[in-house]
Amino acid sequence: MIEKLDFICPTIPEGGEFPLEHTGKGEDRSPEFYIKNLSPHAKTLAITLEDLTHPLKKEFTHWLIWNLPASSHIKAHFPPGFEVADPREARQGIAYGWHRYAGPKPPLGQNHKYRFTIYSLDCSLHLNFWTRKRQLLKAMEGHILQKGQLTASFGNKKIWNQDSRPMMA
Repeated sequence: MIEKLDFICPTIPEGGEFPLEHTGKGEDRSPEFYIKNLSPHAKTLAITLEDLTHPLKKEFTHWLIWNLPASSHIKAHFPPGFEVADPREARQGIAYGWHRYAGPKPPLGQNHKYRFTIYSLDCSLHLNFWTRKRQLLKAMEGHILQKGQLTASFGNKKIWNQDSRPMMA
């Protein structure tokens, strides 16, 4: 049985809005997380970020990272690359962001809902450079101890300036 993983993101509250720094319209930096009830049996953590309201693909994946050391704190601002320098064993897969975090970036005038999922695992995963969400989920089968989720929104509102040209708000 998979237990619930409780975690918070200091910059993105559950049900809230993404700040610009964590979006493709801003700095596109991954946020940090604090885990409240990590199992003592957890060896590694994995994170996915998905767009739940993408018009063409249900649960459109924005980010995959796995083999994070089991810890109550996950740092922010992971740099791009399949192999992550710190922590050295962590790997990022192929999603909207190829081997990198790619935050929300819906089209102008749309608001989308996104979900972070954090998994605690009883092992490290040996996955390759071409790993996508389907392969990650398959490799995690039977190894997930805990799972937690956080949902938030981000949108681009259209506003009009004095010259009647659309601008982003």
